[in-house]
Amino acid sequence: MAELWDPHGSLRRMLWIGGAQWAGKTTVSELLARDYGLTAYHYDYHDARGHQDRRIARRVALSEPVADPEPELVWAERTPEEMAAETLAGFPLRFEWALDDLRALSTGRPAIAEGWGLRPELVAPLIDSVRRMVVLVPTEDFRQHQIRTLRRASALSVPVGDPARAQANRIARDRLVADDVVRGARRLGIPVIEVDGTRDATGVAALVAEQFAPWLQA
Repeated sequence: MAELWDPHGSLRRMLWIGGAQWAGKTTVSELLARDYGLTAYHYDYHDARGHQDRRIARRVALSEPVADPEPELVWAERTPEEMAAETLAGFPLRFEWALDDLRALSTGRPAIAEGWGLRPELVAPLIDSVRRMVVLVPTEDFRQHQIRTLRRASALSVPVGDPARAQANRIARDRLVADDVVRGARRLGIPVIEVDGTRDATGVAALVAEQFAPWLQA
């Protein structure tokens, strides 16, 4: 386990749920938080909202344009491979911002951090056991189910000239990022749970709880 600044000991007690989009990470973390009296940290919420000021400040410091890129550039004018590469390259910096949030926690119980930006290669140096992290990924059939049934997955929330192309790019990008997280987890020995829809969220949460059992039962 790497030496790290952890003023309240929260990082050392953290349990991590990483993985791919649309695998149920948020729901599972909330179920575990409810059942075991834990605090849950939702990476996506903080990344999209609380970290935006940091993102803008960094652009100012680097003399970059302050505004977010136009949706057309983000979703329609690049290939899924380019989109995935940019996403993966940005995760380390975004992870540092998440760690700053987590350092501020003070809890005698473990806490659960969940989100797709919590990558195995970033978390692994911080944990004393690979069982402190679980990666959730949807099978292709379950991914398609989520796209059909979840409003936030079925279409982009920003206007673009060709919504169908942008959505196809998004799905392909997410598939590439998911493949990358599975490779990273398996290389490091971190458990991977494939979510295929045969278990409901409670069933998936039970599988994750089995991995986290040494700390949930403490």
